[in-house]
Amino acid sequence: MSKYNYIKWFNEIGKDDVGLVGGKGANLGELTSFGLPVPPGFCVTAEAYTKFIKYAELDEVVKLLMEAVDVENVDDLTNASKEIQNKIKEKDFDPELEEEILRAYREFSEDIGVKNPEVAVRSSATAEDLPDASFAGQQDTYLHISGEEELLNHIRDCFASLWTSRAIYYREKQNYDHFDVALSVVIQKMVNSEKSGVMFTANPINNSKDEMMINASYGLGEAVVSGIVTPDEYIIDKKTKKVIEKSISEKEYMVIKNENGVGTRTVNVKDVLGEDAIKAEALSPEELDTLIERGLKVEKLYGSVQDTEWGFDTDTKEFYFLQSRPITTLAEEKEEKLVTLCKGLPASPGIGRGKVKLIKDISEINLVEEGDVLVTAMTNPDMVPAMRKCAGVVTDEGGRTCHAAIVSRELQIPCIVGAKNATKSLKTGDTVTVDAVRGIVYEGEVLKEKEEKKTETQSSGTSLGNIDELRNMFAPTTATKIYMNLGEPELIEKYKNLPMDGIGLMRTEFIFTNMIGAHPMYLVKTGQGDLMVDKLAEGISKVAQAIYPKNLVVRTSDFRTNEFRGLKGGDEVEPIEANPMIGWRGVSRYISPEYEKGFRLECQAIKKVREEYGLTNVIVMLPFVRTPEELKVVKGIMAEEGLVQSKNFKIWIMAEVPAVVLQAEEFAELVDGFSIGSNDLTQLVMGADRDSGILNNMGYFDERNDAVKIALKTIIDAANKKGITCSICGQGPSQYPELAEFLVECGITSMSVNPDTVDYTRRLVASVEQKIILKKLRQM
Repeated sequence: MSKYNYIKWFNEIGKDDVGLVGGKGANLGELTSFGLPVPPGFCVTAEAYTKFIKYAELDEVVKLLMEAVDVENVDDLTNASKEIQNKIKEKDFDPELEEEILRAYREFSEDIGVKNPEVAVRSSATAEDLPDASFAGQQDTYLHISGEEELLNHIRDCFASLWTSRAIYYREKQNYDHFDVALSVVIQKMVNSEKSGVMFTANPINNSKDEMMINASYGLGEAVVSGIVTPDEYIIDKKTKKVIEKSISEKEYMVIKNENGVGTRTVNVKDVLGEDAIKAEALSPEELDTLIERGLKVEKLYGSVQDTEWGFDTDTKEFYFLQSRPITTLAEEKEEKLVTLCKGLPASPGIGRGKVKLIKDISEINLVEEGDVLVTAMTNPDMVPAMRKCAGVVTDEGGRTCHAAIVSRELQIPCIVGAKNATKSLKTGDTVTVDAVRGIVYEGEVLKEKEEKKTETQSSGTSLGNIDELRNMFAPTTATKIYMNLGEPELIEKYKNLPMDGIGLMRTEFIFTNMIGAHPMYLVKTGQGDLMVDKLAEGISKVAQAIYPKNLVVRTSDFRTNEFRGLKGGDEVEPIEANPMIGWRGVSRYISPEYEKGFRLECQAIKKVREEYGLTNVIVMLPFVRTPEELKVVKGIMAEEGLVQSKNFKIWIMAEVPAVVLQAEEFAELVDGFSIGSNDLTQLVMGADRDSGILNNMGYFDERNDAVKIALKTIIDAANKKGITCSICGQGPSQYPELAEFLVECGITSMSVNPDTVDYTRRLVASVEQKIILKKLRQM
């Protein structure tokens, strides 16, 4: 090989050369040195980037722009970014540098026996893939590039990509000096991938190093990275090398080479591989076995768990590694003896430690102290104040949508539900660790290393708040509104800056238990109705003011009789029902003589918020509606209290009873919006108690069931036909990407999710919408 100053071939570099060729280049060199199948190529070094900038006399220009830019001002940041990138793209290469790049490309051409070979031109920042940076993906990659002029143009584009808005902002927040980060460019033989994907040699979902995960789809890996397609997913036990879990998706699209030979295009899988390929597994059993073996080999050679990209070449029928980097998100755990006390369903992720406080009934709830682990058969709204103090919550009963699960997620308390024998196997005073990531309660205080590692990561350079700022600034715009669910008014200050379009479900039950503390009819009876109106208005207005003018959808009280009995005076007025879940609740309660006066107080509170406080962004949502007739009656009561449906005051209903599905168009004539309560709707369609751990484990409670999906589509279709809004406020869309895709395709207006999944859901929906747009464009 010829002598070069600014070119390094893969066999000349390794993991210690990050400063010269960036993380991607260094790792490709390391993989090559291991003798693993890697498409051949070379790197244009970071020194070349520095030489280019100096030759073009851009260093002072860039420095002045960076000193003047306010990265928190989106317009300011975007303008500075565009100016720098444009200046880089219009400059010529230093003659010496250009000569070396073209000479290396010609030498590469001779080595592989192809004139003007197609290559991948990939950015490799010198800060990328460092264990403490998680800097991956900040710069650009270009595929199927051929010819000397195209090569030079795309190397210049890679140099410019170091100055995108996102990269600039990230460096600022990570406290990187902009001029300490340079860029190498990887030039690599193009793998004409028949199928491709990623492979993690640890399970990134549960952090298990005993498992590995493989994602696979057709064509180039850009389809998976850009979110155009949901790949097949395999979870493998590393000891047995057997698949222990798999999810085969419908892969409708693939990215392949452009017809003109330069760049890529997205096509329908059925047009290239046939209709059957869409639902078929992308990998054969033999191919999967090969990948597993190679993944284990990579991990062994590196001595650490790896995140790899791979492609299966159409021409050579060989698997190639396109990249490998250490997984930086797994905490290093010391070997420690773990004694399992009980297991259940992980409902609110996290790890908590403390002394067990076993609560047999609500009369003992005052025994719970700060830092305790609350253990009980099942929580109820009266326990919320105590739950706020807890380091963890464990219940015998319940599924992922039960009260304990929903409240714990909102309070961000580790929670395990459906543990069956927790109240028998755990005793008051025992010190335990609640691992709500895996759903296990351990004896003693363990897993501390994991938490310490997490704390170190959060404190080294970037706070969680800064990461949220980064995510929010570049949160994608979606046609489908992304709302947030909220219970406790106090939490709005914590969540108000999330990338949400408003609150799609505010549960007033928290205000009743935490701020009012008494049954509405007890207050009526004792002449304290004004107390309820004032406290309810206070809680609602706190949230409405914080997010104004975004919509706040307030659900009126949806306690069941057993929950209402727990409020002061409730045992005097509430009946004991055999099945409160489908008993006297929602609108049937509001129009009953036994509760109507209590509901009128709720109406008065909402009127106070809208008229006295001027917070007209409040929308009322009525729960558990069964018939059009009762809906008309309750609207009449609201009108009498000054809440008259109009353009300025909208009324929604929860669509959670099958009767609403069957009469959806009739209901749509009476309201301004539906919000699908997928938790109750699923249990009523399937006849499966949402709080039943057994039925949850058996898969009966699942929003993806065909019968439930028919119900969902019926409601959405009726809303669209009648021109009203349609939302959903259950956990399903954020938990199951395929369900989110189904809902968007059906034409849902908005989704309301828990705070911890707002950002994820917005990005998921943006990806789904992009896929739908592409699909329609290709059908034109």
